[in-house]
Amino acid sequence: MVKGALAPRKINGVNWVGLKTLIDKEVGRFMNVYTQTVMAPVITTLLFYAVFALAFGGITRTIGDISYLTFLAPGLLMMTMVQNAFSNTSSSMIIAKLQGNIVDVLMPPLSALELYLGYIIGGVARGLVVGTTTGLVIYFVVGMEVHSFFNVIAFAVLGNMMLASIGLVAGIWSQKFDHIAAITNFLVTPLTFLSGTFYSISQLPEFWRNLAHYNPFFYMIDGFRSGFIGHSDGNVMIGLAYLVGINCVLSLLCYFMLKTGYKIKS
Repeated sequence: MVKGALAPRKINGVNWVGLKTLIDKEVGRFMNVYTQTVMAPVITTLLFYAVFALAFGGITRTIGDISYLTFLAPGLLMMTMVQNAFSNTSSSMIIAKLQGNIVDVLMPPLSALELYLGYIIGGVARGLVVGTTTGLVIYFVVGMEVHSFFNVIAFAVLGNMMLASIGLVAGIWSQKFDHIAAITNFLVTPLTFLSGTFYSISQLPEFWRNLAHYNPFFYMIDGFRSGFIGHSDGNVMIGLAYLVGINCVLSLLCYFMLKTGYKIKS
């Protein structure tokens, strides 16, 4: 064979070139319109923070011996991150299906696992980029301290992975944007707002407090917040194990849907 001549590419094990290309595509999707996908969430989060600080008397409120604004900031930060992770994977999949260019992803020699990793890494990357940018802005505006870098990083990654996986499942299952909106409005948003983002679940009646411990979003918010304020409403290690388990289940579901071609190959 002549050196440099075109020839079929042999792939042994992981298709690293294809996986990197898919990741670059997913990251490029949101970085090319960063004003909409990165800067807009930062402004929205700051507006939420201003409303709770000024309109609802957050400046003078406390939760235990912790300032309410100090308590609130990590929850808002996590909420912003995971919503963007969900949006990235769900919109990427549903747009590809509606425009018919999903075939460009399915035709290359990429396994179901490689497809899953490409989409999820892209979603997690968007969540972390938005979270880092928002966190820096909050730090310079109102200040935040970090008590445990492990908790901050672990729960940020697991939380973004969970919502990116839910977004991928939603994108594969959905046939139009209305279906994505339904999942956002009736699943993601309620679980986020009922997770203790804006309050401590210790303030809830016993029934609702116990029910909150079954909400994976609670452990996501609570563990991430504990990394900043050094206090948690639940057991951080139980929350960590719970999120790992949820992510394993969601990963298997995504893999099965991609492997069988559910609603993307027919």
